[in-house]
Amino acid sequence: MQLARIEQLLIGKAVAFTRPGSRSAIAKQPVEGAVAVGTEGLEGDEQGDRRVHGGPYKAIHHYPFEHYRNWREQLGDSPLLQLPGAFGENISTRGLVEADLCLGDVLRCGDALLQVAQTRQPCWKLNDRFGIADMSLRVQQSGMTGWYYQVLEPGQLQVGQALVLEQRPFPRWPLTRVMDVLYRRTLERDALVELAELPLVPNWRTLVERRLQANAVEDWSKRLYGATDA
Repeated sequence: MQLARIEQLLIGKAVAFTRPGSRSAIAKQPVEGAVAVGTEGLEGDEQGDRRVHGGPYKAIHHYPFEHYRNWREQLGDSPLLQLPGAFGENISTRGLVEADLCLGDVLRCGDALLQVAQTRQPCWKLNDRFGIADMSLRVQQSGMTGWYYQVLEPGQLQVGQALVLEQRPFPRWPLTRVMDVLYRRTLERDALVELAELPLVPNWRTLVERRLQANAVEDWSKRLYGATDA
C-alpha cells in the first residue's frame, strides 16, 4: 500500500548553535537527485550532538508538511514555516501523519527498506530555533512530532519516490497511541506492560522499564529546556 511520496529530501551540516558549546544541524536544506542512505542516515547529513541525535535508531527524521499549516495558525507566518526544514527533518511529505503509521511499520522506498523506530522526543533546540521558550513542549503536547526511521536495507532515496507499506507487525500501536502513553497516560501500567512487550529501541526500553519499576515519570526538563549552563 502506497502511503505517500517524498516531496523533499533535506540534509544539514553541524554548526555552532545558540548556546555556548552547542552545535546543531537542525537547519536542513533540500537536495536534488538520488541520495545514498545507510544505517546512519542520509549521505552528507550530520548531527550536532551524537549523544542524543542520529545513530541507527534515529537515522532519518520524517516530518509531515501538513503540520506546517497548523503551526502557522498557532504561531503566525514565521519565515521558518514557509518551506520544509524548520524541524530538522530529512523527509517531507503530504498525506501521511502520525495516526497513519504504527511503531515497527516497515516501508519500502526505492531500493531502501525503512522501519518506524520511534517518535521524536523534542528537545530545547526547537525553542531556540523558533525563539519560543516552550516550543519543544508545544510540539510534544501537540502530537505533531514526526518520527524516526531505522534503515533495514541501505539504498538511495530521491524526491518523487513512493513510501510503500510492506509490513505492519504491531497494528495496535499507532504512533498516536505511543505518544499518548509517553506523555499523557504516563503511568498506566497495563499500557506500559504492553508497550514493553514490543522490540523497543534501547532508550525507550530503558524509559518504559524505569517507569514500571519506579512508578514515576522521568524528568523532562533537561530535554525540553536544556541545562541552565548550556
